[in-house]
Order: sequence, then structure tokens, then C-alpha cells
Amino acid sequence: MPLVESELKIVTLEELLKLKLRLPDYQRPYRWTEKSANTLFQDIYEAFEEEKKEYRIGSVILHKKESEYDIVDGQQRMITNSILLHALGDDRSNLLKANINLSFKEPLLRNFFVLKRRLNELKTDERKRNFKNYLLKNSTIVQIVTDSEQDAFQFFDSQNSRGKELAPHDLLKSFHLREMHDETEESKVSIIRKWEATNSEHLEDLFKNYLYPLTQWYKGNSGLGYSSSRIDLFKGILGVNRTNYAIYHKASNLYIEQFNSTGGNELIGSMFLNQFQLTQPVLSGKRFFQYALHYGSLLEKIQFKIKNNHPPENVPTNGSGEIYIKQLYESVLMFFVDRFGLESLNDFIFQQLYSWCYSLRLVMHSVYPETVNKYARGEHERLNYGMNLFTIISEMKDPSEIKLLIFEKPSVIKLENKNKYESIVNTLNKINGWDL
Repeated sequence: MPLVESELKIVTLEELLKLKLRLPDYQRPYRWTEKSANTLFQDIYEAFEEEKKEYRIGSVILHKKESEYDIVDGQQRMITNSILLHALGDDRSNLLKANINLSFKEPLLRNFFVLKRRLNELKTDERKRNFKNYLLKNSTIVQIVTDSEQDAFQFFDSQNSRGKELAPHDLLKSFHLREMHDETEESKVSIIRKWEATNSEHLEDLFKNYLYPLTQWYKGNSGLGYSSSRIDLFKGILGVNRTNYAIYHKASNLYIEQFNSTGGNELIGSMFLNQFQLTQPVLSGKRFFQYALHYGSLLEKIQFKIKNNHPPENVPTNGSGEIYIKQLYESVLMFFVDRFGLESLNDFIFQQLYSWCYSLRLVMHSVYPETVNKYARGEHERLNYGMNLFTIISEMKDPSEIKLLIFEKPSVIKLENKNKYESIVNTLNKINGWDL
């Protein structure tokens, strides 16, 4: 049985630290802030002061590998408690010795000095000894042990989706790590290091403001409300799925991957087949991480193209409404490039997509996420009603088809917008021959 029932129990911190605990290389770096470390100390300190019989730290999920235990969940708390013990002069935990590297060092040192200062509140050596004794013998953890890495990640996934709220991309990381059970440790480490090197806020922004809306808008669905409860879309096709639908997409991806890695470029010059499409399903496991990293890179390229093709006054970001419009512009360019490639972008396509996006800014006093959400689906009553540009692009067979589109001239422009966005007005007049 994957769950080691004899080791499923509530243990003290002292008992847990007697195990040969290990942090797998693919785990995320230690990132607890001073505030989080201070909160943990304060909670334990208050329980100590009130002489509570037990202080429950939380739970830890372990994957047992012979005599060692990989920490799948709970590593942030365990490292912080190890720092606290070190500040108390106790180095029985081997977690700090094993994980002093560039990605860990700075937060480790910050939290060490925070906890060292807090320990000064205990005044005497005797009080510090009593506090350390309480930390080791009265602080308890729910210990969950499995002998299957896949099931360890399953426990982590289910616990965090039903309990404490974890960021959607962290839940997806856990899910897809579990789906990498056929990959080598080296392969896991390689892909997760690239993932962890990506700023967490950038990942959140990528999924919430680009990938989720784009995968919804072209189908006519709302792109709002992305959260941990709506990540099934990005769980993709599981490795065990043997339906015709799944086999077709797996075979297509395998062919493209092999073409790109085993001579495709030699056969067809500089040709490189795109391995992903926003209108196609994600494959679980390693392919998900490659998918996210690919679109993160593509978004950066789109943003660079915008910066080089427009003066700042034509893509303002000085208000939330301006940011929402710019995100819409980035999104439609990203969707177009996803279908036809970066080399398909030319001045005319920039002008067409710019006109469609920034005409909306002129007819609105204020722009909100719902404003953009309605417009993207062709449901905004003030402009281009009935035109879902994302659906249209998804059905195009050639990038030149964008030339056939005629966008509606903004008919009611707010006077303050004419003055505030004079550069945008002049640009749209020049592109379309309008007289706004």
C-alpha cells in the first residue's frame, strides 16, 4: 500500500527530526519572509507563555525512499523551525547544512537574524532552554508518509485544494510533478529549476491575465475568475489516458518534439515546428512546464515588439484602465503569433490589432476587466458588437486574412478622451483614414 500506515501519526518536532529528512532538488527554494517567520515564532511563543500542552505546527508529507524521507510538503515550515533551533544553539536538524546555496542563503540569513532578535525577549538562558524544550517536545506535526512519490504529490494536491489556499500555479506544479513519475530525477530537477527561476508573480500574471482568458475567449467563454478552483483546464491530458482524442494529441506532440530534436532543422533549413497551440490541449507532466515556460517567453517577446513598434504615449500604462487595454493588445498579438509565428507580424497587422484594441479606450470613460472581457467576446454594445476577434483568428488559415477585417469606427468618443489620448486618436486617424 502506498500509504505507510504505521508512520501515519502525530509526532513531536523532536521525533520528526530524528528521521533522515531530505529536500529533493526539484523542490522550490526557501522563500519565507521575515513576517512569516515572525508569525511562526509568535504563535509558538504565545503557546509557551500560556503553558499549552500542545502547539500544532501543521502537517508534513514525506516520501520514504529506503532510510531517507523526502519532504514533499511542509519544507518551508521545517526549514524555519530548523533556523529557530539553530538560533537556540541546537543543530540537530540537517536541513540547513544540506541546503545552503545561493537560492536559499539570503532568506535563511534574514530569518535567522529576525528569530535571534525575538529570542532576546526570553531574557535568561534558563527561559531559552525551557522554550527550546517546549519547541521540541510540545510542538507537534501530523506526519504523512508514503512509499510512492506519485501518491505523495496526490496527498499534497488534495490537501491544498481543500484546505489552505495555495496559488494556482503552485497547485499545478504539484499536480504535474506527480505526472512526471516516468521521468528521471535529473529531468525533474532540470525542468523545475527553470520553473523556479521564473518570478512567481510573473507566473500568476501569465495564467490569470493571458493564458486563461485566451483559452476561453476564442470559444466565446468568459476569461474572468481564474483561481485554484479553475485549474483543471491546465491539468491537461493525463499520461494514462488512452482515448482516441488523447492518443492523437500525444502522437502529434511526440512527432513535433522528435522532429525538432533529431534533424528537422537539417531537413528543412531553419524550420522549427511550434510544439504548442493555445487552441489545443495541454499534456500533463513535463509538457505542462514546457508549455508555461514557452508562453512566458512568448509574452516577453510580444512586449518587446510593442515597445519597439510604438512610442510610450500610444500604449499608456498610467492607470488601471490603460493597463487592461495594453493586456488586451498583448493578448491578441500573442494569440495571432501563436497561430502564425512571430515572423508573420508586420506593420499592417500591428495597425489592425492596435486599432481594434485602442478604439475601446476612446469610447469608455473607465475600463474595467469586465469591459475587456465583454469586448474580447464581441459582446460590448458600444463597439464592434458581434465580432469575437479571437474566434476569427482561430479559424484563419493564412495571416493575410486579417486584411479582410473592417473594424467599426468609434462613434461616440468622450471629450476628455480626445484630449487625454490625443496621440492615440491621431494614430487611429492615420491608420484608418478616420476623422475622430
